[in-house]
Amino acid sequence: MTIFLCGFMGCGKSTIGEKLAAKLNCDFIDMDDYIEQQAGMKIPEIFEKFGEPHFRDLETQAVRDLADRSGVISCGGGAMLREVNAEIARQHGYVILLDVPFRTCYFRIADSDRPIVKKNTRQQLEALYNTRYVIYKKHATHIADASHSPTAAVSEILNILGISPEEIQS
Repeated sequence: MTIFLCGFMGCGKSTIGEKLAAKLNCDFIDMDDYIEQQAGMKIPEIFEKFGEPHFRDLETQAVRDLADRSGVISCGGGAMLREVNAEIARQHGYVILLDVPFRTCYFRIADSDRPIVKKNTRQQLEALYNTRYVIYKKHATHIADASHSPTAAVSEILNILGISPEEIQS
């Protein structure tokens, strides 16, 4: 089973993804880390050198590369915006939107070095969140409330997927 976690920057994809993978005793892959390894450079460098469209192409390639792997994949904030990426992910597993209010996401990302955060105001980021949220919802197979603790989000995801604690090997 492949589980793609999607949502806006700061919604908890990496934190929840690691906990979910540990609970399921499966691999965890952070798509941004994967892209950096494949490209041989950090994401801010990719944006600076080649621009956002090139980075989005790298995300599509990463979705293709990772779709057949069993495990939990934490997608970058823009990965599930492209219809083709969502189609590939849905064909190979589940796309779960981690639903978190903008104010929570912003609190978590405000001081980060993310290129999109650095070049936009809070108002611009909120507009981006609102635009992306509609697309995430459209492309997700399931939506999980991730506004509480990561542990609560993991429990909700397991429930959504119909996985009981008895089914999980310790």
